[in-house]
Amino acid sequence: MLLSILYLLLLSGCVDSFDPQLPGNIDVVIVDGTINNLPEQQVIRLNRSKSDPINGRPGFMALTKAKVQVLVDSAQVIEAHETYDGVYYLPADFRGKTGHAYQLRFTLSDGSTYESTQQIMPDVPLIGKVRVEFNPTSLSPPLIDGYRAAHDFYIDTQDPEGQPNYYKWDWKLWEKQEWCRTCYQGIYSINNVIPTYSPFGYMYFELGNDLFEDCFYPPSTYFSGGLMPDWVYDYKCRTKCWAIFSSVELNLFADGYTDGGPILNRKVARIPFFQHGGCLVELRQSSLTPSAYRFYKDLEDQTQNSGGVADPPPTASIGNVKNVSNSRELVVGFFTASAVTTVRYWLDRKDTQGAPPGLFVAMKGREPSPEPAPPVQPIVYLYDPIRPRPYTAICLDSEKQTSYMPQGWRE
Repeated sequence: MLLSILYLLLLSGCVDSFDPQLPGNIDVVIVDGTINNLPEQQVIRLNRSKSDPINGRPGFMALTKAKVQVLVDSAQVIEAHETYDGVYYLPADFRGKTGHAYQLRFTLSDGSTYESTQQIMPDVPLIGKVRVEFNPTSLSPPLIDGYRAAHDFYIDTQDPEGQPNYYKWDWKLWEKQEWCRTCYQGIYSINNVIPTYSPFGYMYFELGNDLFEDCFYPPSTYFSGGLMPDWVYDYKCRTKCWAIFSSVELNLFADGYTDGGPILNRKVARIPFFQHGGCLVELRQSSLTPSAYRFYKDLEDQTQNSGGVADPPPTASIGNVKNVSNSRELVVGFFTASAVTTVRYWLDRKDTQGAPPGLFVAMKGREPSPEPAPPVQPIVYLYDPIRPRPYTAICLDSEKQTSYMPQGWRE
């Protein structure tokens, strides 16, 4: 969520200390990391945004091969390891604890070292009552083609008395998905593909003995005149697979005027009506440090409470990460520690009205385009004497989908 918002701000020029009108002027490190107390993977994300030297538009690239550490109480050092490009996972058994201090330190491949301010994890109250309503006009902006139906989630919680508290609400959603892979100008293959030439010089493809489970992309020389046609093939899942969605809006609250009172009917999620089948929703209530709240509140003001990302307030919060040897370098993003309490809710969708767009259409913006079945041949022909085509695809585990049944899922 944070990275998506920061990207929008950079695209609109809503970050202090540089003139976004000058081509090639943006070159910033982007940091996104939160240590929490949940039994889940703790993740740090590092990226760089750099302007195109010609048109000045910022592009984004993962910062790989960095040395990433989290310091606990200025004494214990926890090493993070790169799992995906620019995505660094702390050890699977590492959890944050309330009252303890956490600090991020990382060194990029060019030797530049960065540190965050220290963040002490505050406690968070439990989520109380959960209420859900189907709302045919909930989503703004609409999901696709003006479609706005969703379930609105409301919660109650009790604010602790005698101390300032800052809250952030997020949600996570698991949806059963039917289609697992899309190949653009390619074709899915279970085994590796070996380009071979006939005695007459024609290229054809044989299947090897090694597992491949990926899209095979033929060279342009396979096609007449070297002109590659434009096509896309979608492949159904071979095994069970769940798509994972996360909230992209900021939902913040400070208890300055309601200290110690109940927080009632707080809307914390809008879960799109993707499809008729049930889904699993996780509501997440997080505590924030005062500095993290100020940072997120600046982002909220710029992206949600004003005229849009092109209408920023006079100042914008850069974040709490600095280059150790160059304090003038602009670093965007925030590292913090946050206690989180969660509730998982099975949403059966039996109260819905109307026809949803379908999960695939909602995700891709189009209907599925499956590889044609025999006797029709696909654009690229892979002969398999054992298995019929089209193949089904494996569910590739990632941050956006999983082959593992989420806890709380109902068949």
